[in-house]
Amino acid sequence: MSDIPITASSIMVVDDHEPSLRFLKFILDSAGYRDVRCITDAQRVLPACLERRPDLVLLDINAPHLGGLTLMKRILEQASDDLYFPVLVATADLASDAKLKALLIGAKDFVAKPLDAAELLLRVNTLLQTRALYKRIETDNRALEGKVDERTRELADAQVEILHRLAVAAEYRDDESGQHAERVGILSAMLAQAIGQPSCEVDLMRVAAPLHDVGKIGVPDHILTKTGTLTEHEFAIMKSHTVIGGEILGGSRFAVLELASQIALSHHEWWDGSGYPQGLTRELIPLPGRITALADVFDALTHPRPYREMWGLERVIETIEEECGRHFDPDLVPAFLGLLRTDGVRQLAARLDEESRLPNHIDSSVLGLVS
Repeated sequence: MSDIPITASSIMVVDDHEPSLRFLKFILDSAGYRDVRCITDAQRVLPACLERRPDLVLLDINAPHLGGLTLMKRILEQASDDLYFPVLVATADLASDAKLKALLIGAKDFVAKPLDAAELLLRVNTLLQTRALYKRIETDNRALEGKVDERTRELADAQVEILHRLAVAAEYRDDESGQHAERVGILSAMLAQAIGQPSCEVDLMRVAAPLHDVGKIGVPDHILTKTGTLTEHEFAIMKSHTVIGGEILGGSRFAVLELASQIALSHHEWWDGSGYPQGLTRELIPLPGRITALADVFDALTHPRPYREMWGLERVIETIEEECGRHFDPDLVPAFLGLLRTDGVRQLAARLDEESRLPNHIDSSVLGLVS
């Protein structure tokens, strides 16, 4: 069961009668037990147990100062985190009432006084073997739990990676690098944090926001990559990517996918109600959609697209300020501009580009991906 011999177990012997104590130690030493500590003063027992947790306590139930039963109760309370902590009671009183009280408190076995050496060693060995078995099971369980936790983390990380690659696939035809989706996720999380969202919500935004345009999978190439102005019919098809994305991601039992569905459906809604697909206004637009809308527009305008050149950063800032209260939530714009002022526009853009190329180190447990 264990590479450590039973004779290496730590035994504490508590008896106020010095001759009995010497006899008990002699028996245990003769049997090869190498770690036997003897205590005559019951008041020293609890500190001694704290100093070095024994594997077994051999207790004279007639201990002075503290009653033997009271002392045993306190020993077991102190060792309550042990699955199996054996107390062997040595007593001349083996009446049924005394044994019942000791068992109710937690005694594991009894040995009668006057002591019989063979019987004592048999009971000590049995209790220590049982404790060793419990400790081995506990060690194996911890190792198994560690393996399960590791596999769970690997599975959750794989799921996050799949979501990342799905976002890249959605952007691939009009952003071959796929970094737009990543930058939108990073910036959305930064903005969510800036307005005081809980860290778990920030992490959800980090993973969900890159999926905002997943519905583009359902938009034909000749529309998605068109360099000229879209016709009314073509624009109607383009707008459908919000509904398609919501349907692809919706209906999941995972919080991150439900959030991604909400974002996909609402990130083109405008504060004044002139957006699509539902024409929602103000707070009727989900907050994650309003956050992603700002991040999406900022990143789209500061990077080239097939249908236009990238804009200068100053022009982008002016446009966001002009659209405050029309396109964008007026409470979010100051927080977003605060991010720009804190990092500096160019530094923020560089940071987004850098972080979008780094591995995703989100704690996937908060995303609820693995049940």
